[in-house]
Amino acid sequence: MTEQEWLTCTSPTPMLAFLQGKVSSRKLRLLAVAYCRQILPGFAHWELVDGLKQIEAVADQLLDPTALITVAQKAEAHLYPEMPPEQRLACQCVTLASYFDELADDSGAFGVDDPDRSALPAAIRCSSAVSIGMVGEREHSGYIRCVFGNPFRPVAVDPAWLTSDVTALSAGIYADRAFDRMPILADALQDAGCNNADILAHCRSEAQHVRGCWVVDLLLGKE
Repeated sequence: MTEQEWLTCTSPTPMLAFLQGKVSSRKLRLLAVAYCRQILPGFAHWELVDGLKQIEAVADQLLDPTALITVAQKAEAHLYPEMPPEQRLACQCVTLASYFDELADDSGAFGVDDPDRSALPAAIRCSSAVSIGMVGEREHSGYIRCVFGNPFRPVAVDPAWLTSDVTALSAGIYADRAFDRMPILADALQDAGCNNADILAHCRSEAQHVRGCWVVDLLLGKE
């Protein structure tokens, strides 16, 4: 994949395949959770919503990964034959995001039976499953760019940008998923001397941001 293809791609599958082996498991978990959150409002059972919070906590090393065994079991427990497709997909994807590495080589797990994706980590296949099953691929490609930025042009943080305002805003956005504050973060960064066009444009973009956003992670020192 070229840089231009990355910037214009509207299908998540080749983008996710390109990222394999190049990005952290934390980012992939958070991406999977972002996709799950998109479909859960239609089936917002509290155990599944709580499960996503636990998956995020594992991603940030705030919770032991063994806790996700219970998350997966609860998601599976909500499956029943007559379940509407969108509810079934919600349960399946929470389960995939929970098992993550354990399902990496199981191409037939939970309905994600495309053999071309068998080598992709389960969290990536979770994202692909949601994209194919529920929502337009263009929007999901935007999620990928939000989380991973432009891998062809990595950005380094100038320590001078990390003022108390920038740090506090970044931490608050991450903790509260308060992405409506991103334009405010852009202003604070400019006040701190940041003139990086990619950072400022992303902060001011009207596209939907998700936890794991590359700019917020960059400023907080998260990988």
